Amino acid sequence: MKPKVSIITVVFNGENIIEKTMQSVFAQTYPNIEYIIVDGKSTDKTLQIIEKYREKISVLISEKDKGLYDAMNKGLAVATGDYVWFMNGGDQINDAEVLTKIFSQKIDADIFYSDTNLIDEEGKYLSLLSEIGHNNAPDNLTYKSMQRGMVVCHQSFIAKRDIASPFNLKYKISADIDWVIKCLKKSKLTHKLDFCLSKFMVGGVSSKNRWRAVRERFVLFNEHFGVVRNLYNHVFVLFRVVKTAFSR
Repeated sequence: MKPKVSIITVVFNGENIIEKTMQSVFAQTYPNIEYIIVDGKSTDKTLQIIEKYREKISVLISEKDKGLYDAMNKGLAVATGDYVWFMNGGDQINDAEVLTKIFSQKIDADIFYSDTNLIDEEGKYLSLLSEIGHNNAPDNLTYKSMQRGMVVCHQSFIAKRDIASPFNLKYKISADIDWVIKCLKKSKLTHKLDFCLSKFMVGGVSSKNRWRAVRERFVLFNEHFGVVRNLYNHVFVLFRVVKTAFSR
């Protein structure tokens, strides 16, 4: 039997973006998908749009939460798939054949990952993640690959559910990095795909709070890699952020 994939979408007041995300999930030719949507009690028309497709959604939660990562934990808690994949409001699965292509390879990887297409809020292609700075995921991804930042987006990261811990809510901006690192620490086999898994909409929480994100990531990396290694690597990360900030 083909592995079940739990795709989890978290959204709040996303009436202009949620439909494209859902349609990219519904378009999948892969037969064994559990689709979970967690809505943070939106006050716009988000829930009305979701309800139009209710029969295609396995689980729908609509209630107030304590932020993005709390909502993602709610989705993770009800997931029953062999694999979990977060595709949040505004992001899209790259094409209809993505999951079919993955599992036709018959590779029992703990984690599948890829490069990512970056798009703007209108869905216009901007670039590949790998074309920006040093954000190029290696062929053999390990937790140590994350020492200098997010070389892979969680939107292009599919993990077995049994290695997927809850998101650590003490991190308000970078809990996804912490989550990816923890998954990688538990994994025995990762597999890099030669096609993109997702289209990631630029402009998330960390990009709007860049300096706070730098401080939080310093604490996070210190926890995973130690003080000395973290200081060494963080000089590089800080330089990249400063360069980006002053180039605008």
